[in-house]
Amino acid sequence: MQTVVIDGREIPPAAIAAEMQYHPAPTQEHAWTEAARALAIRVLLLAEAVRLGIVAEPEDGEGEEEAHIRALLARHIRTPEPDEATCRRYWSANRARFRAPTVYEAAHILFPAAVDDETARAAAKRAAQETLALLADAPERFAGLARERSACPSSESGGVLGQLCRGDLVGEIETFIMSMEPGRICPVPVASRYGFHVLRLDRREEGADLPFEAAQPAVTRHLMGRSWQRAVSQYLRILAGRAHIEGLDLRAADSPLVQ
Repeated sequence: MQTVVIDGREIPPAAIAAEMQYHPAPTQEHAWTEAARALAIRVLLLAEAVRLGIVAEPEDGEGEEEAHIRALLARHIRTPEPDEATCRRYWSANRARFRAPTVYEAAHILFPAAVDDETARAAAKRAAQETLALLADAPERFAGLARERSACPSSESGGVLGQLCRGDLVGEIETFIMSMEPGRICPVPVASRYGFHVLRLDRREEGADLPFEAAQPAVTRHLMGRSWQRAVSQYLRILAGRAHIEGLDLRAADSPLVQ
């Protein structure tokens, strides 16, 4: 991978390699490009802040450079709030995006085992099967068995995980949760990256379409976010057009320059 130079300032390959961990991608080349872009954008924005004499005090744990970039963008990027008619049109065409989420309440008993430890996985599965056999005759023992056997901190509450939304649990567990009937215990141990689980679904409430009045704040935030992203991308392309960049073509990017 080559060195990137912006107006004489070098971004060495080692820095790009270190940044790659924050940009997962299908290929190493793609990850390198995304990491190089991120660092190049930072250099462009900081250089512009210095040129304009823009400084700012850090807020909410941000670093000094992040504060300067925030102040620079605040000065140059304006995103007007969309009116009600615009929001209503977007909501009408994208109702699924603004549905109330599916919520559910579940409990589990965890028998831990690392993914690459076959012996531990087999033992955890046997323990889960033995627990399910006990629950088949006495489902009311779930809380007690969770306190005795579960390796999850939820054991203290009888395995209860509380109210959750889709996406809160790992996909392996949610696949079963979403196919279960409320009030039932899954009849088989459920494998995950953490081990094997005995699952119980207590309640599930399916998501539903929201009326426009309830969805409007989320629609407004979404549209303003899209407008801000477009405006920042355009601003960055202007900065990239003024700069002399070697080893990377920011102006040829086919995706937004900010995520």
